Amino acid sequence: MSDAFRPHPLIRGAHAQTALPALLRATPHVPWQRETLETPDGDFIVVAHHGPDDGPVALLLHGLGGGLDSTYLCATARRLATLGWHCIGIQQRGAGPEPNRLARSYNHGESGDIAWLLQQLTQRAPERFHAAVGWSLGGNVLLKTLGELGPRAPLDAAMAVSVPFALAPCVEHLTRGPARAYQAYLLRGLKAGLRRKHGPVALPPGADLATALAARDFRTFDNAYTAPCNGYADAEDYYARASCGQYLADIRVPTRIVHALDDPMMVPTIVPDADAIPAPVSLEVTARGGHVGFVGRNDAGLPSMWLEATIPAWLEAQRHGSDAPNAETATETA
Repeated sequence: MSDAFRPHPLIRGAHAQTALPALLRATPHVPWQRETLETPDGDFIVVAHHGPDDGPVALLLHGLGGGLDSTYLCATARRLATLGWHCIGIQQRGAGPEPNRLARSYNHGESGDIAWLLQQLTQRAPERFHAAVGWSLGGNVLLKTLGELGPRAPLDAAMAVSVPFALAPCVEHLTRGPARAYQAYLLRGLKAGLRRKHGPVALPPGADLATALAARDFRTFDNAYTAPCNGYADAEDYYARASCGQYLADIRVPTRIVHALDDPMMVPTIVPDADAIPAPVSLEVTARGGHVGFVGRNDAGLPSMWLEATIPAWLEAQRHGSDAPNAETATETA
């Protein structure tokens, strides 16, 4: 158990840690320069650039229902850019306001798109340092991709936050108690995306749009839509094949994973045992922090976003060959 993160004394609960980061401030403005990449199968993925063109590169992957306007992603891009990094926000296939062309869309197991994007984006400047950061679903996909690629992964460092190492127990957890509110919120966003996308895009055999739009839980939604649209036999097949925990042992890129035991969207039992973690991977488990929350306290006693300090500090340490971030570099900010 790590004590690197200490929650604000008035914001210790898991739900407060999870919800307050989006309520404490507006999403930082990032003047993204957007670029559309045509995929080999005739679809497209939007990426966006921010920061010095000649700096080290940070690829940023949003979570479920997120995109280039996600607060955590924008705030991290702003901080990294001030340190000289060139940030590339990856709006995964089908995320964002414009529907993609094919039924296939981003999901927890869509590592093919990420592997292709890593190759495309790192080949543009192979001499530069390349890192990637993923939050929640984005972290799950990133870790799965790194495990599948093994020593062929074209990255120098990676970091993942609040990842569902095993999806099935998390999906079951989201059907009970206060966690149902998170499930309902995420499903609303997914259903809104389906309404924008269909009918312009035809459904594949086996997909049931009406059932997906009426779904009150992820298992029903994934059985009706996610699985048939993305090559899975059913929801259970999707959860089994997409969960990142089984891929960790094959990661060869220096990787840091930050996870809170009190994450209200998950259960503590999904966290891998230490003997399942290979040498290049550091698993930092904190007692508190919620889901992509980690609200700490700065020297003035005000709420501060610990992740937005520790992610750049760790990436800088990796770039400069240090074993750990300098404590002064990781000073928290409000």
